Amino acid sequence: MSQVLVCIDYTGYEASLEPSKIYLAIKDECAERSGDVRIVDESDEDYLYSKKRFVPIAVPAAVKASVRRRVAA
Repeated sequence: MSQVLVCIDYTGYEASLEPSKIYLAIKDECAERSGDVRIVDESDEDYLYSKKRFVPIAVPAAVKASVRRRVAA
């Protein structure tokens, strides 16, 4: 299950992340054990970032579907 997150720290990743932007996290158990999260970023590729850079948010199903469509496009 994917999770919707908001970026709160993009230091050092200014070309890949945007502050306060909503991102979709892709389920990656290995990354989670390491304290990371797999995010689809501005390049439309998925990369690992520290979980500390993001805060999970609860969003309505329609918003989550919209984020998924943006990522899939």
